[in-house]
Amino acid sequence: MRRKIRTEAIEAATRYATEVPYKVMELCFESMEVIKEMAAKGNPNSVTDAGVGALCARSAVFGAYLNVRINSSGLKDKAFVEKILKDGQALVDNTTAAEIEILKIVDTKIK
Repeated sequence: MRRKIRTEAIEAATRYATEVPYKVMELCFESMEVIKEMAAKGNPNSVTDAGVGALCARSAVFGAYLNVRINSSGLKDKAFVEKILKDGQALVDNTTAAEIEILKIVDTKIK
């Protein structure tokens, strides 16, 4: 009985340790929308700050995804693992696209 309780507690803690960095991924990706607006409509003298923000947000998404991947690797709930990895990869891909778009805006403003 103790072993089962311990196993369930470890599974729950590991799932939580996977969900937290995934939430970081979502929040950092959401910041790209604000960063894009800053690059497009903000003070032209600080447009490079928006570019740096995009680079930082991208790094945060990628770093958090590494944690999602390692933490989910030990989970027994394979349906959860499959979904969070698929959704995480989509966030990585969307973040990369947003970063490219933002850096293009930045580039046009500093030329």
